[in-house]
Amino acid sequence: MGIFKRRPASADPLLGKPASFGIHRYLQGSSNLFEENRLLKAAIAGLFGVTAVLGTVIYTTNQNARTVIVPFGASGDLYVTGSKPSEAYLRTMTRNIVGLAGTYSAYSADRQFQELLGLVHPSAYNAMRDSLNGILDDLSQNPTLSIATYIRNDQPVTWNGHEIIVPVEKVRVIGGVIRKFRGNLRIGYAIENGRFWLTRLSEEQFDAETRQ
Repeated sequence: MGIFKRRPASADPLLGKPASFGIHRYLQGSSNLFEENRLLKAAIAGLFGVTAVLGTVIYTTNQNARTVIVPFGASGDLYVTGSKPSEAYLRTMTRNIVGLAGTYSAYSADRQFQELLGLVHPSAYNAMRDSLNGILDDLSQNPTLSIATYIRNDQPVTWNGHEIIVPVEKVRVIGGVIRKFRGNLRIGYAIENGRFWLTRLSEEQFDAETRQ
């Protein structure tokens, strides 16, 4: 006879227990399972919350990222923060556009207009190109025509988030006749991904006087 007794392979834990003990174990297991599910849901909700916060922080950081743009020979605070350019940057772009679009002759217009078209937004490119080509046609028929445009000092340049209003004086010379015009140059613009785009260019409220 051996001195060790073999225990049954599987003993029923409820054997010899009252019926209420099994119900209690079932309810306790269900309660634990419900608590685990609630914790899991809370963890998932917290994960979504953290993801949303991180996404907002990344988006805000990208919007507030400063792109520093300093052309050769330029000075001042020339930068774009998100979609907002600095005043110095707008002033510089305004002078460049007025120079390219408003001061030209039959000899320089084509080169200047090509450079100006490099600033034009794709959505406005065709219309701007057709308008500039019309000026080139006039110059081909009047090779002595020249235009000089100056930003006026007696009137302020104003701007908002999508356009710049520039008071200008335009001097037109053809065949020895000089005519001066005064009015406003309206420059439409947009900032996308830190880049300045020209969207519109028009003249308004111009008057003229004739000088020999």
